[in-house]
Amino acid sequence: MSRPSTKLLKAALAAVHYSGAESLLAPLTQRAGVIFTLHQVTPDEPEEFEPNRILKITPDFLEEVVLTMREADFDLISIDELPSRLVEDSERPFACFTLDDGYRDNRDHAYPVFKRHGVPFTIYVATDFADGRADLWWLKLQQIIASSQGIALVMNGEAHDFALATVAEKESAFDEIYWWLRSLPEDFARATVAEISLAQGVDTANIGTELLMTWDEIRDLIKDPLVTIGAHTRSHLALAKLPESQARAEMIESVARIEKELGRPCRNFAYPYGCLSAAGPREFRIAREIGLKTAVTTQKGLIYKEHFDALTALPRLSLNGDFQDIRYVKALVSGVPFAMMKAFQRISGYQMSA
Repeated sequence: MSRPSTKLLKAALAAVHYSGAESLLAPLTQRAGVIFTLHQVTPDEPEEFEPNRILKITPDFLEEVVLTMREADFDLISIDELPSRLVEDSERPFACFTLDDGYRDNRDHAYPVFKRHGVPFTIYVATDFADGRADLWWLKLQQIIASSQGIALVMNGEAHDFALATVAEKESAFDEIYWWLRSLPEDFARATVAEISLAQGVDTANIGTELLMTWDEIRDLIKDPLVTIGAHTRSHLALAKLPESQARAEMIESVARIEKELGRPCRNFAYPYGCLSAAGPREFRIAREIGLKTAVTTQKGLIYKEHFDALTALPRLSLNGDFQDIRYVKALVSGVPFAMMKAFQRISGYQMSA
């Protein structure tokens, strides 16, 4: 999301909060609950150039969210409890906390917060990551641009020369290159990042090893019943870009590997990237066919009773590093912004992207 768009959204959410609409209208939105998406949880201050900072929140902000949900009478439940909550006649909303990828800081900084407050949570693990074979290409690209003064790159058959002398130039280049890579087949995108790394002389080899948990670390963590481990494919590929047989194998084999390594059933799944271009009806069908209990996307939204019929296509609400203000969380979990969006779509006929 661009900085102007971020500022506009923040202003809109703050307006919902300060207007009192979240308190007045929340009972009318009929939301059953919310699934929060997290990635990294770390006390470290973001660097001046760190476009992936949106994937990080602080332990203090996480604790503030947990306390706010409790104060708002949300039941904090595990993802395994979600299906039954959708058929229960309960007036209390629920919240689930989920973390993608399996970062070591989930153990070091998120777990203590959840443990302190007795909150169940789910970590979705890509099995290649736990094996030490992660290709965190989005973090590699960030490191390459941070370390470079310029990059020459051929994109869609055209030569581009990116000046990288200032933070603004680095952010603009990252945004353009990142979204171009996201439009490509992932094998080609990852190979391209590797080529740029080699050409720029930037060593990105150890990023995954430094950041991600091993199987032994995961086994130690799941000794606590608060922790659930879900699957996140083998190699974190955008499934919708793959042939169906390969997408199915990514899902089935990741579930089987987790069950073998951890010695317990794995029935919950998160689609890598999780947006409409990465996971759609075909992937939701595969998830049902292979017996998954739930599968989550990153499409923005709250959970409603109707989601009982779409348990493999569940939306989530991101706890975003650029939105670490409890006012925004309160506004979003009220359901008012989403209700307003749907009303606008009905009136205008305009379909807004999830």
